[in-house]
Amino acid sequence: MTTPRPCLALSRGLSLLTVLGLTLLLAACAQERTDAEDKAPPRRAAKPHLVEVDRVVRETLGRRTVHTGTLRARRSLRVFSQEEGRITYLPHYEGDRVEQDAILMRLDQALLRAELSKAMATRHQAELDLKRLERLMRKKLVAEDELARAKTAVEVARAEETVLRTRLGYTVEEAPFVGVIEERLAEPGDVVSKYTHVLTLTDPESLVTEFAVSELVLPQIKVGDAVEVRIDALGNQRFPGRILRIHPSLDVRTRQGMVEVALTPIPPKAAAGQFCRITLSPSGRERLLIPFAALRRDQQGEFVFRLGQDTQVHRVPIRSGEKLAGRVEVLEGLAEGDRVVVRGFLGLRDGMKAKVVSRG
Repeated sequence: MTTPRPCLALSRGLSLLTVLGLTLLLAACAQERTDAEDKAPPRRAAKPHLVEVDRVVRETLGRRTVHTGTLRARRSLRVFSQEEGRITYLPHYEGDRVEQDAILMRLDQALLRAELSKAMATRHQAELDLKRLERLMRKKLVAEDELARAKTAVEVARAEETVLRTRLGYTVEEAPFVGVIEERLAEPGDVVSKYTHVLTLTDPESLVTEFAVSELVLPQIKVGDAVEVRIDALGNQRFPGRILRIHPSLDVRTRQGMVEVALTPIPPKAAAGQFCRITLSPSGRERLLIPFAALRRDQQGEFVFRLGQDTQVHRVPIRSGEKLAGRVEVLEGLAEGDRVVVRGFLGLRDGMKAKVVSRG
């Protein structure tokens, strides 16, 4: 009979002790973890995002706007020669004041007067022939068609005489209004062809200025509205003016329309071509307004964060209008009384809970 070895029995005993020790150690660790979890404080709920808000308000506001333009004469006449010929009379120079009906230009009339004399003689002879044939017709000594031809000849002669008298009148140009010579482009003795530009006459009392106005401002102004005009060449003095005309169409690229302003009265030393500044003060209109700080922009366009009754913020796309003294007009997207976030945008997202810390 074989006796067990003492070393083998000892090894098995140590192994059993080791396993038992590890089991007890693991059980103790699990108990400690459970106790620690029981003693740990409960996890806190997420804090709401802190924001400042302001309300959408409706106010009646106008806006003074300054525009730039150039003075020009609204009434201007370019004098052309309506006949060809040699200039015999051209008395006025640039800057000369011309009274109404004064002669501005005269062409040589010799040839046309000769042709007119010939036409008058032809017409006189045609009338004599017609009278003779009418006497013969009463005696039945001439055919009716011959009498008809004589009447036609008289009408043609009279028409030719009228044409030459008209052409003769074209050799003299008179001033249709009181004005100032702006351009003199020919000299006496020059031979000009038909429709040659010889003079330019302007009315210095018809000065106006044109300037472009945004489509957002146009509905607020009307013909007759008072404006202020400052002419840089005449210093800082402001002159009264009135809107004379508003052009009916807009530039499709700039969305601006042209407005004409007349000076009332014309300031001394004002002249066409001077640079001027026009101040418009349109009557106010009702606008929805928000602080400019509330307006956000990204690749999708303009938007604001609106605070709802459930204290959640919602991204709301809007369409803005004019900027007025730190505020901006809202054309679409909001209603009066809505609350919009003006501060606290860092980390703010659509649908997030928010807490108001101050109110504008």
